[in-house]
Amino acid sequence: MSRNIGNTIGPLRGLGPVASTLLIPLAARAHGDALFPRQALGDASARRVLRALRTDVSVYLRDRVSVYGVLARSHVFRGLAQRFFERSPCATGVSLGAGLGHYFQWLDRGTNRWIDADLPEVTALRERLLPGIDEGRMNLACDLTQPGWWQRLGLPSRQTAGPHEPPVLLVCEGVLMYLEPAQVQAVLREFGHHAPPGSRLLLDTLCWLAVGRAQKHPSVRHTNAQFRWGLRHWAELTAPHPRLRLNGMHQVMEGYGWPYNLMGPAFRLAFGVPFYAIANIGVDA
Repeated sequence: MSRNIGNTIGPLRGLGPVASTLLIPLAARAHGDALFPRQALGDASARRVLRALRTDVSVYLRDRVSVYGVLARSHVFRGLAQRFFERSPCATGVSLGAGLGHYFQWLDRGTNRWIDADLPEVTALRERLLPGIDEGRMNLACDLTQPGWWQRLGLPSRQTAGPHEPPVLLVCEGVLMYLEPAQVQAVLREFGHHAPPGSRLLLDTLCWLAVGRAQKHPSVRHTNAQFRWGLRHWAELTAPHPRLRLNGMHQVMEGYGWPYNLMGPAFRLAFGVPFYAIANIGVDA
């Protein structure tokens, strides 16, 4: 059985299987630019944090497909978030399951607010490595599997907000596939119930075929985390609440090479959903 890297290496000691997956995107963002210059992010924060951790991430860098996927999806999330804040420069953004990522380095407009939220043990690690000292940014502990996370993060709710309340942007990257299906539905329902009009939830999805097969993933298998939810139909993303609308779907892996360019459309035709993609979910008034 693969060892739980999060429980055996220095500052990461004590992290559970899911929390320890934070090393996968951190390694890709810190070192992936040299491997895939056309997808380069220029993530100075990731490089600085990884140096501070003094952790061997070579096992993740050997998984070139995942390194590319992290860089490509980060470009999509960053681009969608930048456009959101162009429209709503005073809005609040939240990274749900932030790990050791730092999107605010690219999204800070001086007028918006940002919350990096994760499990308590990850938030404690963030406070050591990425203290919430930026004006407009803070680290908050939050467990998405527990109802009421919207209020615990102090986010504005449409039930109590004024008519001119700015919308909220949620980025949920590399998180929901580790939750049970009922927990994913609850997260979507809470967003649909509370989010002010114009709010957006950006999330990545795996196909249902991946559920229970994390041990076959070249990177995730080293954490002992398991895939517990996968998308069967796009309607699953909007069914939990009548306000939810699917505003767009973004491919991630089809730029990796011609096999992915060919297999991506064929997979969607056969199974109705991509194997991996990013969804942009909004709420009606």
